[in-house]
Amino acid sequence: MKLSRANGDAAATLQTVGCVLLQPEELAAECHVDLESLGELAPSWNQLPRDEYLRDGGRYRSRRHSCFIYERASQLQLVPHRAHWQPTEYNALHGGMERWFEPMTGGVLQAPVWNQLISGLADLVARARPVQRWYIEAHQFRIDTAEGIGRPTPEGAHRDGVDFVAVVLVNRFNVRGGETRVFEAEGISGVRFTMSAPWTALLLDDAKVIHETTPIQNDGPGGVRDTLVVTFREHGFQAPGV
Repeated sequence: MKLSRANGDAAATLQTVGCVLLQPEELAAECHVDLESLGELAPSWNQLPRDEYLRDGGRYRSRRHSCFIYERASQLQLVPHRAHWQPTEYNALHGGMERWFEPMTGGVLQAPVWNQLISGLADLVARARPVQRWYIEAHQFRIDTAEGIGRPTPEGAHRDGVDFVAVVLVNRFNVRGGETRVFEAEGISGVRFTMSAPWTALLLDDAKVIHETTPIQNDGPGGVRDTLVVTFREHGFQAPGV
């Protein structure tokens, strides 16, 4: 498994390999944004409410969550706030329950760069798999080390039950660890790397690969790892009984 782009085409690599890593400048180019504008979103990660659903008893994760519908050549559409739900087959730790997280703030949702970023990612994954309408869930995550260890993926190596996943690093400060691992879902090949530069993005074909990020530990005061996770699903949002 290789993360390098086939002929410079991120969508082609995502389609054939199942994952592709975009450097910040590549993400900006794919989504037709500039990094300075993206940076204006970063302070909103300082205002994330604590995740009250962690079943391992930890207090290391904060998050917000909002949902959208996107059709090509149209505007990103925010849908009424809804719970995040996954079946237990994809999330053995937190699956099977409706988790109501606070929605993303208007300051983020109304920023032009936000719509450009999400629409750009949606168009990219649609080149890997032509889809007219995406059902999108966006999660702002902060993992902190105030209690010593923070777990970006407490459920372990997993799939998300969607079509595609984008993991975007927003900030990494005073932490060590946090190695990203991607493995073939039906094989033994895999890659390991650490995302360090803000606005590095990993795109995943959820049917082809499983992924996880190792725990982070404190490497100075105020250690945090901030990410934006965006999922794309063709056949509606995941929900009980669907």
